[in-house]
Amino acid sequence: MKRALIFQGGWEGHEPEQVAGILAGLLEADSFAVQVSDTLEVLEKEDLHAYDLIVPNWTQGQIAQSQLKPLLEAVQNGVGLAGLHGGMGDSFRMETEYQFMVGGQWVAHPGNDGVSYTVNIADRSHPLTRDMDDFTVVSEQYYMHVDPAVQVHATTRFPVADGPHCPNGEVDMPVVWTKRYGRGKVYYCSLGHVAEVVRMSEVQLLMRRGMSWAARGGSNA
Repeated sequence: MKRALIFQGGWEGHEPEQVAGILAGLLEADSFAVQVSDTLEVLEKEDLHAYDLIVPNWTQGQIAQSQLKPLLEAVQNGVGLAGLHGGMGDSFRMETEYQFMVGGQWVAHPGNDGVSYTVNIADRSHPLTRDMDDFTVVSEQYYMHVDPAVQVHATTRFPVADGPHCPNGEVDMPVVWTKRYGRGKVYYCSLGHVAEVVRMSEVQLLMRRGMSWAARGGSNA
């Protein structure tokens, strides 16, 4: 049985405990043994190499080097990393090596919460997005700074809401991407501002497939 570690906490506006519970349920449905921790101390106290997947769910906050270093080393050595929204894409803002591993960083959400926008599936034949159609989300639309090395699986078009980015014209912003960090596979989805959004069928499907893909021994597609 594969093992997954979810560490949850940080800014409470993202409902980390509820979201962690949803993600744990998806993993358990795929026969993972799941440990959920509400402290970053787990990263220095546990043998992270014993897990097949680590799921960060910790918005903002600070992380000690004694906690970050084992996380980076575990992923470099083959442990998978997967997460969503600010729980993975806006963690530990001062730690650029963490952002390097993730493949991007949140920088803005023009219009804030309640923006209606379309998620465009890039490749309906890829295992992560197979047979999925474009869909609408009413939530925060994440504007990201993104590593050009990532493989993009879904996008959203800006601008929708007004803001200082509008004079730059239309851009297709990655919503779902994958990459490698050393021997580890990394999966990120920018959706999931609150638990209600994570419960959307499309988001659950993306996360279930993405976490399974990223886990050590998962598909290499």
